[in-house]
Amino acid sequence: MWFNPVLPEFSEINADIERLADNDPSFESVISRRPDLVAAQYEWHVGPTGSVASREQFHELDIATYIMPADCDTKDNSTGGDGTRIAAFSPEHVYKGINELASIFDVREAGDALVADLQSREASAIESARRLELPEDLSAVFWFSSPDESADPFAAGRLGAPGYMMDALGIHNVVESDEEWPVVGWETIARADPDIIVVASMDRRRFPADDIANKLEFLHGDPVTREMSAVKNGRIIEMDAHAMSATMRTIFGLETLVEALSTLPFDQ
Repeated sequence: MWFNPVLPEFSEINADIERLADNDPSFESVISRRPDLVAAQYEWHVGPTGSVASREQFHELDIATYIMPADCDTKDNSTGGDGTRIAAFSPEHVYKGINELASIFDVREAGDALVADLQSREASAIESARRLELPEDLSAVFWFSSPDESADPFAAGRLGAPGYMMDALGIHNVVESDEEWPVVGWETIARADPDIIVVASMDRRRFPADDIANKLEFLHGDPVTREMSAVKNGRIIEMDAHAMSATMRTIFGLETLVEALSTLPFDQ
């Protein structure tokens, strides 16, 4: 499930890994590679209603499966699609997944080192934000994408990765929903008038609004959104789309958010 390229430090090794599909590979294409293990980030790919297959289908062929706990520990994925979070995402679920994969591949020291680095970066970002002395009532909305530029956006709810970032920094999410990516009307968002708008940057082009240039053009041109204080005062932050998902990049997204907050004007 790719929104952007792999991180630069993994590009060389990734170049030698065959890509079976841009999004969902077929069950046949996966098993034709005779894998010992099929690991997935999302249960919607490999799960009860998996778009690729169910875990049972792989197990019948003696192929082990693994789903990252960041997707299934606090989610109900029984209905398919994005699923519904039943508890808030925490980076601890990402760290758990790293440790489990490190155990599976018998590289525990590497797993421990990666988790320690991420935990240190997480703590450092939160401490840096504390030193900024941000406004106590700071509010934000995270816009992932939309079916088209003018349609109601997929905005981050309270329980996903963006919700974690906002909670960690003491920022109020103007979207009160517990859904991970509810569709929220721009009029509703404009009435809440968040201090910050965080927009996802991605290479995917499933929807016109995947293009960040289209997002920015809409925000500055639409008669409703252009009157929002975040738009008028230049408080729009661009963030890697993967960071808005429940992955290790969420920590990098937290760093992006803190760095941007240090440069934004909040006195207008």
